[in-house]
Amino acid sequence: MLALDYGSARCGCAASDPTGTVATPLEPVLRPGSTAGLARLRELVARVGAERVVVGLPLSLSGGDSSQTREARAFAARLERELTVDVELWDERLTTRLAARTGGRASEDSRAAAHLLEGWLARANPARTAGEDARDEGDRG
Repeated sequence: MLALDYGSARCGCAASDPTGTVATPLEPVLRPGSTAGLARLRELVARVGAERVVVGLPLSLSGGDSSQTREARAFAARLERELTVDVELWDERLTTRLAARTGGRASEDSRAAAHLLEGWLARANPARTAGEDARDEGDRG
């Protein structure tokens, strides 16, 4: 899995491990809509062995669209034409705030992509989340 926190100037990137357990921030891709940026994203998909790309959808807190939402949808549609893997949109509300709070050496955009990917992985693999909850309960007992 590869997650992208799209911005026209810089695109945060994160990949999951093969088990879909850990999301790791990667170097952001500059100008992802440019020819060079799209080539870099194609290389990244191949390098991490991504079978799917999840693009963050910047909905408003009320769930509405904005100009950024429309731009992200257009970018995802372009990726679908350019890549040989499935492309999916995923709600990215609050991921940038989470990235700012968690800190780290990776760029904030790529940390946001990692939070986005963690949310997608939790939805895609509910047993993973349930197992973590059960372990947490055991730690409290």
